Amino acid sequence: MGNICRSPMAEGVFRRVLADAGLVDQVYVDSAGTHADYHPHAPPDSRGQATALRRGVDLSDIRARLVAATDFAEFDHILAMDRDNLADLLARCRDAELRQRIGLLMDFAPDWPDREVPDPYYGGPDGFERVMDMIEAAAQGLLVHLRERHRI
Repeated sequence: MGNICRSPMAEGVFRRVLADAGLVDQVYVDSAGTHADYHPHAPPDSRGQATALRRGVDLSDIRARLVAATDFAEFDHILAMDRDNLADLLARCRDAELRQRIGLLMDFAPDWPDREVPDPYYGGPDGFERVMDMIEAAAQGLLVHLRERHRI
């Protein structure tokens, strides 16, 4: 929503996954929020940054931004963390063909029981740890998908 918790954590994790796979130059990753006006240009939540850093992921260069209309054409995948944000993204994208690019991040973690990544903002550190677990699982699945679909 505000692009300071879940989505920057996912951006950072997926950048690391791509770096580990030697694919940083072949895949562009960015995060945005459906309500980034909550925290315009703000860095990720300090709790999320600390959680990510403990796992070797640096989020310090990420800043909150709002999803732009051009994002729907620029990105092959636009992945929401939960169904509310998914609905918001689908409502913003008026092109039926481009709407097919929008989905849930957790669709790439089929073995994980939850389809939505919970917002850890109002909770404690355990919530950020759980979110990282979920994002790391989905990031691996997304990498497999990109390799198969785009032959990278």
